[in-house]
Amino acid sequence: MSTPGVRLPLADEVVARLREAVASGRWAVGAKIPSEPELIAEFGVSRGTLREAVKALAHAGLFEVLRGDGTYVRATSEISGTAQRVYREHADEDVLQVRFALDTQAARLAAGAADAAVVEVLRALLLQRRESWDAGDYEAWSSADWEFHLRIAEASGNTLLHELYESFGDVFHGTKMVQRLEAGFDGCLAAGHEELLEAIEAGDGDAAVRTVIANLDYCMGWMPGR
Repeated sequence: MSTPGVRLPLADEVVARLREAVASGRWAVGAKIPSEPELIAEFGVSRGTLREAVKALAHAGLFEVLRGDGTYVRATSEISGTAQRVYREHADEDVLQVRFALDTQAARLAAGAADAAVVEVLRALLLQRRESWDAGDYEAWSSADWEFHLRIAEASGNTLLHELYESFGDVFHGTKMVQRLEAGFDGCLAAGHEELLEAIEAGDGDAAVRTVIANLDYCMGWMPGR
């Protein structure tokens, strides 16, 4: 005898549909979601139910509701939205210390899992990083550098680690990285980058961890007050 399925509360169903619209790329980060009347018609729910669902996702950091303007997508998932909000509430040094844990584990796992195709993508990103730095294009440099680290996390094969790492986004690497662009800062340090790629290509997890730590120690030295 089968057990009939339990139907989710209507607001939870709407939350799931809103979440899927973001996850599928229908609404990109930074985009404004459709108006209340449009969503009410699409989902076939009341204004109160829709607002309850939007409020839940805003609380989770996925959405931001701007009174008199609309609702915007601020993260790709609740875990990313919550993490970004939490990271903003802590000092740069605290955030960087968390990256020690994530970067080292991502590097070790990637050294045992990355294939030739991944290595080539990483090599191209490092070339882009170098060319952007030499040209003084710091926005492109930061973007290439972050994409390199994000690809390492993806190459680890651990989807949760990758999602946690991705949640740093602009909170750490964008805004906070640019604040350290002072005279003497080496934006193309080989440690944690070219040396890391060599270790990954060689399948040497221990060497990968060592060079990541060297890079993050260097970054720590450029924190304000150091």
